[in-house]
Parts: sequence; structure tokens; C-alpha cells
Amino acid sequence: MDYSDARRRMVENQVRANKVTDPLVIAAMAALPREAFAPEAMKDIAYVDEAIPLGDGRFLMEPMILARLIEAARVQPTDVVLEIGCGAGYASALLARLASTVVALESDKKLAAKATKTLGSLGIDNVAVIGGKLENGYPKQAPYDVIFVNGCVGQVPSGLTKQLAEGGRLVALFADEPLMSQGWGKAALLTRSGAGVSRNDLFDAGTPALAGFSLEPAFAL
Repeated sequence: MDYSDARRRMVENQVRANKVTDPLVIAAMAALPREAFAPEAMKDIAYVDEAIPLGDGRFLMEPMILARLIEAARVQPTDVVLEIGCGAGYASALLARLASTVVALESDKKLAAKATKTLGSLGIDNVAVIGGKLENGYPKQAPYDVIFVNGCVGQVPSGLTKQLAEGGRLVALFADEPLMSQGWGKAALLTRSGAGVSRNDLFDAGTPALAGFSLEPAFAL
């Protein structure tokens, strides 16, 4: 399979065609080999417009949704980013091309090991894959300029939003039950200002729920 051509078509037909205009986000998706992060049996469908199963209920997020969320986060070259649920490391790699440092939190040891190996093989050295409970975040390196939640969640724990820096942004796909189990929800941008957090709904979308993500205690607007 010609992965380069498949990647070009993904960018043109899924990313550019769906209101993604940030040239840095587009360039990152055009450069990174998504197939390198997919399971061996799934490499030939790595560029389809759907989530790719990684096993144990985890997925590579759909390219269009991923691109729009990353664009909404407005990642800057000096930003420190916390990714919640890095999975195989594809979103980590994209974020690494935009930010100074990415802390990629993963609760699944096998996925964390795969992410570390793949990122290393691609020479991406500004991502630190960290093991731990996703709902806890990683306060040791806080505050973060951006928190990227890699999957669909019901609500975000207040302990996680507290890890945002002043003016920090959190992007995620939110859904209420019963749609939570189906992964259908609304992408939103949360921004910290002082002790408060504001929410701006962005677009409707569907992506699989983030397995193991605790919904309590939760932050809700």
C-alpha cells in the first residue's frame, strides 16, 4: 500500500475538507506516518475516516476529529502539553510538532511501551510517556498550557482542570449518558481564568469513550 498517497488523501479529504486551516496542524498530519502507530493488522486502514482499534477498548481517534481538537487548543511553540490517554502515541507525536514538551499519560502499560518505542523510532524526543491513572492527570509537571483528552468523556475531574495554567486550554469530546457509551458528543474548549474555568462548545462529533476515565468527582458547567 502507498501510505504516502493515503496520508495525502487523508489531509485533503478529511482534514482540509472539514474546516481545519492551521498550516502547522495540517503540516504535522501530512508528515507523520499514522500507520506506524496502528496495530500490524490495521496498518492498511490507518487513514480511513474512523477510529482504529488498538485493543482493550482503546482507539486511534479519527483524523478529522483529532485535527479539529488540536487546532482548537491553539498550541504554541513554547507550550507544555499534557495528553490524557496517549494510547499508541499518534496524538502525542502531532502535539510534539507544535509544542515545546508533551507529557503523555497512559494507564495501559502495553500501550505506553508501544508509544515509547514508536516515538523513539521516529526520533521524537520531546514527549515523555508517563504511566498513571488518567483521571489524576500528572500534577508533578503542572501547570500545563494545554491539556488534550484523547477520547470521549462524560465530565472532567476538577483536579485535572486545576492543572491548567492561567489562560490554559483543555480540549475534549464530552457526552452524556446514554450517548457516552456510544461515543457521541460535543467537542468543547475549556479555558482557565483565575479560579474559574469557562467552556466553549465547538462542534458535534463522535469518537470512542476513553476507557478507564473516572467521571467522579467531576467538573461541570
